[in-house]
Amino acid sequence: MGKIISFANQKGGVGKTTSAVNVAASLGILGFKTLLIDLDPQGSATSGVGIHKRGLKKTTIDLLTSDSDPKECILETEYKNLSVVPCTVTLASTEFKLYDLDNSEFRMREALNKIRDDYDYIIIDCPPSLGMLTVNAMTACDGVVIPMQCEYYSLEGLSQLMLTLKRIKEHYNSKLTIVGILVTMYNGRLTLSAQVISQLKEHYPDQLFMNTISRSVKLSEAPSFGAPVYYHAKSSKGSKEYLGVAKELSMRI
Repeated sequence: MGKIISFANQKGGVGKTTSAVNVAASLGILGFKTLLIDLDPQGSATSGVGIHKRGLKKTTIDLLTSDSDPKECILETEYKNLSVVPCTVTLASTEFKLYDLDNSEFRMREALNKIRDDYDYIIIDCPPSLGMLTVNAMTACDGVVIPMQCEYYSLEGLSQLMLTLKRIKEHYNSKLTIVGILVTMYNGRLTLSAQVISQLKEHYPDQLFMNTISRSVKLSEAPSFGAPVYYHAKSSKGSKEYLGVAKELSMRI
């Protein structure tokens, strides 16, 4: 049975989508059959794996709101072992419609249970909020990866996210675990980065990924080419770091 992992953080601009895309692609490179689900209405994960959003017939909306076969929502990418359920900006309005549906918190779980045996890993890129879309992802998944920028504001947001995860575990998904906290936009030359890492090691020693993601030009420009960083710049630092994260994730869950 495939493992379902959500990448979540209610704070935007922390490298959440970048991490979801590149970890999913890296898992595929390592030989794991992987499905990436774009649950962020911005649709950046969709374009980040080279899928054009115009003219899409089936999207994450259908996965959440219809009784159609989830397999009809899946598109193959040109990248090894990587498929995607794409989305467009119209997903934003769908979030409000979910409240009117039966079992609104469990729509994603019900859909993914039909296809999870087809994959080794299903990676969900959550929106930067704690609304119904994110609740659906948390209810469906086995574990959460929390990407966080190496700054103090991110530390404050992390505490709130931990409380939210605790509530979801109590009410909707008793098996929910924290796979790990992934530090992004790391700069080893800054004292601030070292201080934030120190705080994380003190408060979350067992949940912190050993690998960190550095600021990188190649990593930043890869989405404009519609490609994960491995396929844009295979030998780059970002490519190697995300491969390391994927290997570590595969050992954690």
